[in-house]
Amino acid sequence: MAKNKLAQKHFHDEDAARQWFEAARWPDGPICPNCGSLKHYATKKTGRYRCGEPECRKDFTVQTKTVMERSHAPLTSWAMAFHLYASSKKGFTATQLERTLGCEYNTAWFLHHRVMEAMRRGGLALPPMGGPGKIVEADETYYGEVPEGKRRVSPQRRGRPFTKSGKHGPGGKRAIIALVERGGSVRTFHVPTADKVTVSRIVMENVAKESRLHTDESRLYFGADQHFASHETVVHSRKEYARGDVNTNSAEGFFGIFKRGMRGNYQHCAEKNLHRYLAEFEFRYNTRTITDGERAVLAVRGGDGKRLTYRQPH
Repeated sequence: MAKNKLAQKHFHDEDAARQWFEAARWPDGPICPNCGSLKHYATKKTGRYRCGEPECRKDFTVQTKTVMERSHAPLTSWAMAFHLYASSKKGFTATQLERTLGCEYNTAWFLHHRVMEAMRRGGLALPPMGGPGKIVEADETYYGEVPEGKRRVSPQRRGRPFTKSGKHGPGGKRAIIALVERGGSVRTFHVPTADKVTVSRIVMENVAKESRLHTDESRLYFGADQHFASHETVVHSRKEYARGDVNTNSAEGFFGIFKRGMRGNYQHCAEKNLHRYLAEFEFRYNTRTITDGERAVLAVRGGDGKRLTYRQPH
């Protein structure tokens, strides 16, 4: 079917997949990933190039120095994985990928984590969010149980439960902080403890001082009015969710998408991998205005310069 995106040639033909990856990674022609030179020569093996710089002269392919390096999976499988993770609004599990590709589960798991790593904006010096006249929302949520032995213990509680029902509430869950520029992008942070020092540092380092900061009534944000153009709050405990343009609905909306995907699709993730799942949902949220194909290309480019080995699973 011509209209079926999965019928496109690069999902079924290895040479077409290689050409698609080369066009995505090198829109202006192959670039040596070892020295950055534009000089190259084609070798006898299709898809393998040799750097033209006398000091380098190393062979490379479109997989060199990316999340795909030294992978034995076909490029058609990689292309399918990038497309499925870019187009699935609430995530795509390794088990689903295993059934779709007809591969072994360990191969699907390998692809799954490396595509998510490509979506992660790790190591980038990002500019501050917001600016003059712009609104940045800050909020925190809690997802996933923390093992009993690693839970934060308050000496004042002397072993008493955090809630009347006996549930541990935030004290027994993983803390996640989100900053959302109104109408723009989101940044997420998984932190061991969402205390005032940690949250204040994240907000101060990532939000421009000229911004309007919107939060709920949490004590974590007390004093923020001294560092930003304004700090406006809504009081959720009084069932106040919006007052004029003051709200945290964008941040709450992102958390809703993330939790629906995690509970309904992934169902479980280890804490050591939570940052990568957050990055996946963050990536799709920040690229929500472009097509699935354009999003897949951006994910491929995001894998440039990254490497994730079996000995370094996270």
